[in-house]
Amino acid sequence: MLPSPMAARPSPSCNRTASRAYREALLGLGLLAGMGLAPAHANTACPGNPNALGTSRTLVVDPMEHPRIGTMQYRETLPLKDHEVVLTFDDGPLPPHSTQVLQILASECVKATFFIIGRMAHQFPEGVRRVRAAGHTVATHSENHPLHFERMSPERIRQEIDDGIKHTAEALGDPSTVAPFFRVPGLRRGQVMEDYLVSKGIQSWSADFPADDWLHISSDQVYSRAISRIEAKGRGILLLHDIQARTVAALPRILQTLKARGYRIVHVVPATPDRPKTPTEPREWFIHPPAASVAMAHWPRVPKFLFVSTETLPGPALSDSDLHGGKLLALDRPRTSVEPLQTVAPFHAALNATNNQLALPVPSESIFARPEKAVAMSYGVSPVVRPVSHRLAPVASRPHSAPRAVRAENSPRLIPGSQPITQPNLAPSTILQR
Repeated sequence: MLPSPMAARPSPSCNRTASRAYREALLGLGLLAGMGLAPAHANTACPGNPNALGTSRTLVVDPMEHPRIGTMQYRETLPLKDHEVVLTFDDGPLPPHSTQVLQILASECVKATFFIIGRMAHQFPEGVRRVRAAGHTVATHSENHPLHFERMSPERIRQEIDDGIKHTAEALGDPSTVAPFFRVPGLRRGQVMEDYLVSKGIQSWSADFPADDWLHISSDQVYSRAISRIEAKGRGILLLHDIQARTVAALPRILQTLKARGYRIVHVVPATPDRPKTPTEPREWFIHPPAASVAMAHWPRVPKFLFVSTETLPGPALSDSDLHGGKLLALDRPRTSVEPLQTVAPFHAALNATNNQLALPVPSESIFARPEKAVAMSYGVSPVVRPVSHRLAPVASRPHSAPRAVRAENSPRLIPGSQPITQPNLAPSTILQR
């Protein structure tokens, strides 16, 4: 027997109680969110998936405060907490795989960072606009994805970076929507590239763990490598590629496993005048930061600035010192009285020691001689004097039956390496004969 609809309807008092409890719960969540203490998986607006992984928080970074991040190549990485992961995708857009990646992320309400290739943006501008419309961060990945970035000329490096940004901005129609984040193709970093990025205010991104999805491996291997490497470090930047079918197949399992194991997704955006950076401590930018007791972790950062103009300060003149014309002023007498410098040993004889409690003797000049230096230079040298009158005849005039010269029994035996090459007739040092 089915229950009556009237019996199942709650009373007005129950409705008021439930409504009040619902408002209090929403108020509590709002207060927690304002304090930065909202539940990590509070997904109140993920349509069709109440158990979605979601995006736990947004991290706002100043690109010039930490210009190079990612422990695969650099010392610093993003200031993430334990079990926080940043998702990044390279090489797109390329339909249909990039579109499928966007659909998977949308189903889990997850935000990521996409490093766009300029040539792909020029060919598929609608794909770049889909990334922006979904709320993801649009970064750049060069114009043509050359895999010899570190060996290219400085002019070619600058052109690859600038053209990639240009075509990505043209696809979006607004250059301000392109984040000042750049990842070099193949992670082929170099000093020229990094210096140029700093001059343009662009942050260089590496990663903390890859999934190797650019290799010819299965989607199961992509999944297992991504999860095992995330677990090994506990937090960081995951490197994926949205142009690979194996990545599309592995991505749902990766997100589900991260959700099951308590990981949280962080969305990274650049700071702007209207969006201040997230406050952080210097030690938070390391995967394994130093202890709080280490002074270096709290040492203030050296400001980065350029000298607009330089001024010279006047140097002290010789007249400002106590040395005048090779004479030393006696400090215990009027400045008009001078005494000549003592140049003959012992030097302390010319000093006025009447006001001193202790006068130490000056060592003799012979003490500073270093005979061991000459000994060291001549050590192991066995000079050999060859008589001029017993030179060998030219090879062409030697008889073939002539026997080899035999060393005399009492002649000194030469050790290979003990005979000087440049001075074969060096005489022994007199210091060795003492």
